[in-house]
Amino acid sequence: MEGVRVVDLTAVVMGPYCTQIMADMGADVVKVEPPAGDNARYVSVGPAPGMSGVFVNVNRGKRSAVIDLTTDEGKATLRGLIAKADVFIHSMRSRAIAKLGFTYDDVAAINPAIIYTNCYGYSRRGPEADRPAYDDTIQAESGLAAVQKLLTGETTYVGTIVADKVAGLTALYATMMALFHRERTGEGQEVEVSMFETMASFMLVEHANGRMFSPPPGPAVYPRTVAPNRKPYPTKDGHVAVLIYNDKHWKAFIGAVQPAWNSEEYATLEQRSAQIDVVYGLIAQTLLERTTAEWLALFGELEIPVAPIQTPDDLFDDPHLNAIGLFETVDTEHGPVRFPGVPTWFSRTPGRVAGPAPELGAHTADVLAEVGALSEPQFDAVDGRVDGGPQVGLP
Repeated sequence: MEGVRVVDLTAVVMGPYCTQIMADMGADVVKVEPPAGDNARYVSVGPAPGMSGVFVNVNRGKRSAVIDLTTDEGKATLRGLIAKADVFIHSMRSRAIAKLGFTYDDVAAINPAIIYTNCYGYSRRGPEADRPAYDDTIQAESGLAAVQKLLTGETTYVGTIVADKVAGLTALYATMMALFHRERTGEGQEVEVSMFETMASFMLVEHANGRMFSPPPGPAVYPRTVAPNRKPYPTKDGHVAVLIYNDKHWKAFIGAVQPAWNSEEYATLEQRSAQIDVVYGLIAQTLLERTTAEWLALFGELEIPVAPIQTPDDLFDDPHLNAIGLFETVDTEHGPVRFPGVPTWFSRTPGRVAGPAPELGAHTADVLAEVGALSEPQFDAVDGRVDGGPQVGLP
C-alpha cells in the first residue's frame, strides 16, 4: 500500500485495527485525533500516560494530528487532507459526521475518487441507526453470548473483543475491494461496515444451519460447537486440546487407544455428529488415563490435531511464532516495544510493523504544513490539550 494515504478518524479498536494493518502494509495513515486523544490511549497499562498497550498496538506506524473539528480552521485543515487522500475512514455515528459536514457527499465533492468507509455499530439504513454500540453489546445481540450459554451453561462474553476485531477486518477487506475497483475504473465510492451486521453474518456462517431452509429441518445452531463436552480435555496432570473428528482421525485414535469402539454405532462422521456430545464425553473419560505430554506425543504420531493450552503470555515465547519471526521489536522513546507483527506472508510485497505508535499530536505540525494550514494549535504541556476552541471527542 505504499503511496496510499489514509485519513483516519476512527477510535478505540474497530477502525484503528483496520488502519493499523494498512500502515503495516505501507500506507501513510494520518490519525486525526480530538484534543483529548483517542479514548483507547487510556484503557490499559503502558509505559507513559496516553500510551496504553491497546492503543500502541493498533495505532503503530501512524501519524497523529490533533485537529479541532469544531472550528472552521480545523475543518479547513481536514478538507486539505481529504483533497490529497485515497481513503477517508471514520467511526462516528452518522448524525455526528453529518453535523461536522463530512458526509460522503461532502467529502466526494472535494475528492471524487476517494474511498469513504463508515464504521458504525448499526447500519444507518435500519431502525437502529445512530444507536451506540460496544463489543459487549454486539456479542450479546449477535447471538454469541447465548451460544456461550449452550456451551458452558452460563450466558457470558468470550474473553476477547471479537466483535471489534472481526468488524475491523471486515472494514479492511471492504475498503481494499473498493480500492481495487477504483484501480480498475477510477471510481471512488462509499463503503459502510457495521458491527452488528458483521457479527450477525459471522455467527451465522455455521449457526444458520437448519434455519436457512424452508421448511427448517432444525434450529439455527451448529450442534458440535455448543456441545457441553466440547472443551479442553482434562488429563492425568493438566489439559489438552484435541479434535478427533473425521473418519481418518477416529480410526487412528481407536486403533491405538480404544479398539473396543470399533463398532457401527460410531463408524462414520455422520453417526458421530448425530451424538457428538456423547462422543466427546467418551473421549474425555479416556484422556484422564495419561499425562498431557503422553497425549501430545501420541496424537502427534497419529497426526491428529492437538495442542497444549497456552496463555497470552506464552505466545511471546512460542517456538513456532518466534521461528517465523512474528514478533518485531521497535525502539521508541519509551523503550523497546515487542509487537506481534504481520501474520500474513507475501513473496513480493511483505509487510512489517510500520513503526511506533504516535504520541498525541506528534505530527500535527507536519500535517498542517502539508495542507498549507496557516497556524498550528498550541499544546498545554500539563494535560496535552490544545489551547483555543472547545474539546471534541469522537461520538
